[in-house]
Amino acid sequence: MKKNVGGVDRGLRIALGLAIIVAGVVAGSWWGALGAIPLLTGLIGWCPPYAIFGISSCKVKQS
Repeated sequence: MKKNVGGVDRGLRIALGLAIIVAGVVAGSWWGALGAIPLLTGLIGWCPPYAIFGISSCKVKQS
């Protein structure tokens, strides 16, 4: 599994995922569980839709 989520993208996904989870807990709604998706993709650095469509926000290594 090759990483396809770059640094800024990862940070935004983690922050957004945590915000959605907190909002769900505060509101007492199960919708907060959806925050696990961006949180997990940010933590592992791999996004399945990015892989399917050949997208990568990782910086290209210069050789």
